[in-house]
Amino acid sequence: MQESETFDVVIVGSGAAGAMAALRLADQGLKPLIIEKAQKFGGTSAVSGGVMWLPNHRLDGDQGDSRESALEYLDSIITKPVNRERLEAFVDTASEMVHYLTGTGVEIIVAAWPDYEALKPGARTDRAVIAPIFDGRELGDERYALMREQFNRFKLFGRYSLDLSEMFPLMMQQKGWRKVAAKVIARYWADRSTRGISKRDRRFVQGAALMGRVYSQVFKRGVELRLDTRFEELLVDKSGRVTGIEVSNFGRRYAINARHGVVLAAGGFEWNQELRDRFFPFPGLTRHSSSPEDGNRGEALIAAEKIGAATEHTEEAWFIPTMTLPMPGSSNFHEIHQAAFDVGRPWSVCVNRNGVRFVDEACGYDQFGQGMIRDHEKTGANLPCWHVFDTKFRGKFSSGGLMPLAHTPERKIPKDWWGHYIFRDNTIEGLARQINVPVEALKETVAKNNAYAKTGIDPEFGKGMNIYDQFFGDPTVSPNPNIGPIDTAPYYAVPINAGDLGTKGGLKCDARSRVLDGKDNPIAGLYAAGNQSGTPFGDIYPGAGATIGPAMTFGYIAANDIAERSGNQRA
Repeated sequence: MQESETFDVVIVGSGAAGAMAALRLADQGLKPLIIEKAQKFGGTSAVSGGVMWLPNHRLDGDQGDSRESALEYLDSIITKPVNRERLEAFVDTASEMVHYLTGTGVEIIVAAWPDYEALKPGARTDRAVIAPIFDGRELGDERYALMREQFNRFKLFGRYSLDLSEMFPLMMQQKGWRKVAAKVIARYWADRSTRGISKRDRRFVQGAALMGRVYSQVFKRGVELRLDTRFEELLVDKSGRVTGIEVSNFGRRYAINARHGVVLAAGGFEWNQELRDRFFPFPGLTRHSSSPEDGNRGEALIAAEKIGAATEHTEEAWFIPTMTLPMPGSSNFHEIHQAAFDVGRPWSVCVNRNGVRFVDEACGYDQFGQGMIRDHEKTGANLPCWHVFDTKFRGKFSSGGLMPLAHTPERKIPKDWWGHYIFRDNTIEGLARQINVPVEALKETVAKNNAYAKTGIDPEFGKGMNIYDQFFGDPTVSPNPNIGPIDTAPYYAVPINAGDLGTKGGLKCDARSRVLDGKDNPIAGLYAAGNQSGTPFGDIYPGAGATIGPAMTFGYIAANDIAERSGNQRA
């Protein structure tokens, strides 16, 4: 390896953390380079919901939130030791970061999304923020096609982009949902100029909207982004300072020197089974993850460990219930489908293999996954659990990748799915036998659910009895929008896995995003942000966007620290 070149800062990974670091560094007068091993840029952030959890953001003036309120909420839900200085750095800098972001031309708006622990002190409904729809072709026709595309599960019929205002009416089959669908389809086909370039919808929504808007500013500043460029190892001088990285491009290896630092922002390790087995205290498979397949494998974490970096919170993941179905037209390959909100809808329950409920099914998806793990530790009868529902549910809602009857009638379900991916029977007894769950236990669980549907009160887990649950319930169902009687045959069951959106743990960092060694000393020249680093929240998921919010904030903090140390810091 003889070739080398030099930049001020090298950023590994093109997701939210890396993009923010690059944007801020460029505005501080430094020359960053972003490398990305994939053929598309945007990372996991581009395929996400694109929400940022930012307490006390003040985007709409003084909304009544405060540093004290945010910390009160976080202190009431965090259950394991965390770096207090780092936690407070996030709370204190989140508003500064987002106001800087909007000042660059990136439009951000407030979303009415309740904190996940809605009953805890300090909880609010206005800490989640999003980017509005973005015209992807503003990136240029070549780059428009090179941003990582959202999963089919976030599109109508796997093709048409949906923003949240369109997704929820379709998901809930609210009044006028057919008109919404027709409008979405008509708009796509009316865009003849884009259809001549790509099948991709030019309307970038959710995570793609956020990343499209950020990258439009990154590219305007002349920042270079290299795709197909795989990180191999860190370069370190005799003093132990990180001076650059070694990369490969289709087998050609070369060095990239970094005058002022390296920022690792390459995501977590959820697609590395060896690391999962090493860190996680529970059984879990890479193929249950809902992040881009074989993407985040922890290469940068491993490389940093080799030079003495410490890790934290690596036993945790950002959990989300998932289910598996064959890919359309290719039954030997499978797709992972999220079931985040499906499991909490009325006319359904989730049970372990003993036929017993174990959690408020409508709780936050991370809480649901943690509930599965706790129940498995207690009973050994979870991982997976079963989502059980009746025909009323089947007619209106999805269960992971199993779409409602209006989209996927029974006749369209391949015969080889029945009894393997989806189970159906005309009686609860017959369904219980098919899925090997004790018949009487399942009957009793269903009977309890039906009684709760009449009173609206779930005395076991409180399903539908807080604002977060109700936000994703069915407002046409009363007295509890999350509980309806399971009493209309045929009955169905789908296995649900403890999937994830990524890993919560990673490289241990300080409040300035500097990577720490085993003695909590900063490793000179090395920074990390996003899922590459340990979450500031420890074991909890405070609200929608609690991955991207800190990722953007600590990417911003890293850039500021590098600029200050290089003598380039500007206002």
